Order: sequence, then structure tokens, then C-alpha cells
Amino acid sequence: MTTPAGKPPIDRQALIDLGFIDARAKVLDIAAFLDRLDRAPPSAAPTDFRVDAIRAALAIAIDTSPARAERILKCWSDPTTQPVAHADGKAARGAHPPGNT
Repeated sequence: MTTPAGKPPIDRQALIDLGFIDARAKVLDIAAFLDRLDRAPPSAAPTDFRVDAIRAALAIAIDTSPARAERILKCWSDPTTQPVAHADGKAARGAHPPGNT
């Protein structure tokens, strides 16, 4: 079996050797972000859909089913199929607010 580039696929150990430190740093960054949120004074809104989206993505990331990256992207994506009449002008949010389908 070869990859689309015609090279043999990289084995599991090589993937771990190449990617572990980077993945470790990203997990630590997420944990630090959540720790800072826990220490921050509360705001008017009890929760934020973007933080909820991160937590949902973490649950998907640790399960053992395949296609985790695809499922995370789908959970963050706008599920609507109809165009909006008027864009709200805000920048990309990175996750879709619940109830706005």
C-alpha cells in the first residue's frame, strides 16, 4: 500500500515520534485556556457556545471511533442550508451557536 504521493505510509511508531511533542503542546494549551476560564470572574452569560464547542470536540477527540477530525469539524459547522438574508457583519466565530439553525 502506498500514499497518494506514491510513498509507503508512515508507521505508527514514526507518527508518534514525529507528532507527540506537537500534540502534547496543543493539549496543554487547551487545558491552560480552560484553567484561565475557570479563574476568570463570571460574566453576564453563564456559558459561551464556543467553550461548549471546545468541550464537545474534546469528547469526540478522546473516543475511539474513527474520523474524529471530520466529526469535530461537523460539530463546529453551521448546519443550515439556506442562505441568510443579511449577514450580521461579525467575524468568523469558529463554532456555530446552538439554536441558530
